[in-house]
Amino acid sequence: MPKLTWKDAEDIAILLSEKYPDIEPLSVRFTDLHKYVTALEEFGDDPMKSNEGILEAIQMAWHDEWEDKQ
Repeated sequence: MPKLTWKDAEDIAILLSEKYPDIEPLSVRFTDLHKYVTALEEFGDDPMKSNEGILEAIQMAWHDEWEDKQ
């Protein structure tokens, strides 16, 4: 299976919601979110290719997943 990239916000969000079910995504700083994403075993993109827009898209997708589970 190919590794996830920064463009895979929805898939990353699902993994984050599974790995960190008790964290409210909007409380996470982008610096910490970057660490969470790059630490995922399924992630394989260049850590330097992220930006605020990409991290925000991941955070909002994660928030949607989190809300669905509340």
